[in-house]
Order: sequence, then C-alpha cells, then structure tokens
Amino acid sequence: MAKIEIYTSPFCGFSYSAKNLLGKKNADFEELDVMMHPTRKREMVARAGGRTSVPQIFIDGEHIGGCDELYALEASGALDVKLAGAG
Repeated sequence: MAKIEIYTSPFCGFSYSAKNLLGKKNADFEELDVMMHPTRKREMVARAGGRTSVPQIFIDGEHIGGCDELYALEASGALDVKLAGAG
C-alpha cells in the first residue's frame, strides 16, 4: 500500500472531502494539521512548490495536489493504481 500524507486544517471542507474519499478507499493516511502545528505549514509550502492552500496531498512522496486533483485522479481511474503503490 502507498504512503499517503495529507496536510489539512480542521475547519476546511476540502480537507474533509479529501479525507472522506481516502477513507472510502480504505486508504491509511498520515494527517498533518497545519493549524495546530505551524511548522507543518512551512514544510507543506516547500514540498508543494509554493502552494499554500489545504489540503495538499502526497502519495509515495509525489505531490498530487489538492482535493480537486485527488477527485480528478479518482474520476480517471488512476487513484486506485497510485494507492496500490504501482504508479
């Protein structure tokens, strides 16, 4: 199974939606709260090429993007492949 990291904020609907989709996929993920841990925000921005919005999602170290990009992967059928660690 792939290693999933998701940078979130507790009051963000997009973070909730992304976590919900990953949950429906039974995908384990590490949630990194940027509100409670401000150093995580700087880490996220650096890893995400300057993007400051949450969520920012990484699968096996690859920056996927935010919620919209995660759902686009799902719609194309590519999310299952990435979650399996095969792509």
